Amino acid sequence: MNIDGIIFDLDGTLWDSCRIVAESWGHTLRTKYGAQRVPTEAEVRSIMGLTVAQIAERLFSGYGERALEICTDCLREENAYIAAHGGGKPYPGLEELLRRLSGRCGLYIVSNCIDGYIQCFLGCTGLGGYIKDFECEGVTGMKKADNIALIARRNGLKRYIYVGDTASDEESAALAGCPFVHASYGFGTAKAPAAVIGAPLELLAVVDAMDKEDQNG
Repeated sequence: MNIDGIIFDLDGTLWDSCRIVAESWGHTLRTKYGAQRVPTEAEVRSIMGLTVAQIAERLFSGYGERALEICTDCLREENAYIAAHGGGKPYPGLEELLRRLSGRCGLYIVSNCIDGYIQCFLGCTGLGGYIKDFECEGVTGMKKADNIALIARRNGLKRYIYVGDTASDEESAALAGCPFVHASYGFGTAKAPAAVIGAPLELLAVVDAMDKEDQNG
């Protein structure tokens, strides 16, 4: 059976939004909370892919008991800021990849983001026509592995892969019971992925090889 679904992580896999996210958080923290110091682009890059609670603990701990509240507010404001000022930078070759893959299997997104962020990505990039379904922690309250499994069930997927850039993505794929393809051009590392790609378009060859292996097996 050929691969019938490819589920993508978002940040570090489909685009790099670190600059605009840092800009947005800085704007929110200065204008709403009078902050003197705001997270840098490098600090934002270091937390990409983490849950809201993990981000709050790492970058907003200085706000004490309000850390999670203020972090969540920054994330909500981020959606409107991105919609008004433009989003991140899709990785080179992404649109061609999605166009070519969409003719052979379903394409999906699962992220740890809040509700609205995936929609911002799709709206800013104009790539929404290629994505059949998406899910995130901000909607379901569930961990990434559970959301991967949810997308698979909801769309009747039998043989699917997860493409992401971090070790936590790899762990989530393992828990969801699907092969993991590591996007090494992103923000993190992986221990033992089923395959590694150094650019989005390299995924085409990986899918070809997996389909061929399955047919020969």
